[in-house]
Amino acid sequence: MATGPHEYTPGDQEYPAQLTSLADMLQWAQNWARSKSVWPLGYGLACCAIEMIASASAPQYDLSRFGSEVFRSSPRQADLMIVAGTVSIKMGPRLRLLWEQMPEPKWVISMGQCANSGGEFYDSYYTVQGVDTIVPVDVYVPGCPPRPEAFIEGLLKLREKIAKQGLQVRSRKELESL
Repeated sequence: MATGPHEYTPGDQEYPAQLTSLADMLQWAQNWARSKSVWPLGYGLACCAIEMIASASAPQYDLSRFGSEVFRSSPRQADLMIVAGTVSIKMGPRLRLLWEQMPEPKWVISMGQCANSGGEFYDSYYTVQGVDTIVPVDVYVPGCPPRPEAFIEGLLKLREKIAKQGLQVRSRKELESL
């Protein structure tokens, strides 16, 4: 756990998992494999989608390092939905339908202020006040629009969350006693 900016490592902010049995080790191995090959479904609705495409295709950002270079066009082939942009009331049921068509396990990244909380359109009658009212969100990426670096940080945070899914996480006291 980083105590300051000088100790910060992207995607490594959580406490380590505690492996105490063979079942935990097998769960860790399965989670490790899942976290290294996340297949995204791009759901770009506004200007945040341009930043999402830039982070996927620009050589200086290169999502293929993280096993997520190909955005799937079918929800049945994806396990990560990236909601980028303003979600309107009319798009809500379609978003939910695509999320329901994704196979388990599935994760959601909310990208940009409009997807997170309605953004600058928060007082509009036709804007959803956060995509988390429609689908459960795992990682929020702030910004208007968020930079590709912020999106990559969100993806690293999701990979860390996937790697620890279903495992017991050590507490600060346990780490200090080691």
